Amino acid sequence: MNNAKEIPSDRWFAMTRLDENRARAQLAHKAGVGIGLVTNMTIWGNHSSTQYPDFYNARIDNRPANEVIGDEKWLKEEFIATVQQRGAAVIKARGLSSAGSAANAVVDTVFSLTNDTPGDDWHSVAVCSDGSYDVEKGLISSFPVRVRSGKWEIVQGLPINDFSRAKIDASVAELKEEKSLVSELI
Repeated sequence: MNNAKEIPSDRWFAMTRLDENRARAQLAHKAGVGIGLVTNMTIWGNHSSTQYPDFYNARIDNRPANEVIGDEKWLKEEFIATVQQRGAAVIKARGLSSAGSAANAVVDTVFSLTNDTPGDDWHSVAVCSDGSYDVEKGLISSFPVRVRSGKWEIVQGLPINDFSRAKIDASVAELKEEKSLVSELI
């Protein structure tokens, strides 16, 4: 992106939809519902082991996911760790990556970015930060995104509690460190 300044910053994306799909599947399984009932799932930050699957703003059948699940310990520990480490677990189990799931996530991402988002839902995609949620402007980070009238936007005004803020900040700090390492190489 920094070497192709003629391309507008709103055209650069990194995919976190695979992580979102995994998070939605985990919540659906735990709640005993179909994955289609899990909405408003956000992956914040980096596509790495610091990513934060935000269960506080997620919804299951239009109810807060944390209330439906009713197990804060599971959400804060097992759920987050499972989503963060799922790719490594698949590789360990199969000896191969989850190429089919990744391909499906590509299709989901393209569809979500080229079609208006239904209702009050959103999806996760890493975009060039505009400074929203105190994420350094210009950093590619995952946010809740929705499309209205064919244009994507970062969903604004979501409540971020102290637990979520610490998780988001840790992931963003990792992104900033990666950015500085890449800058040193150039």
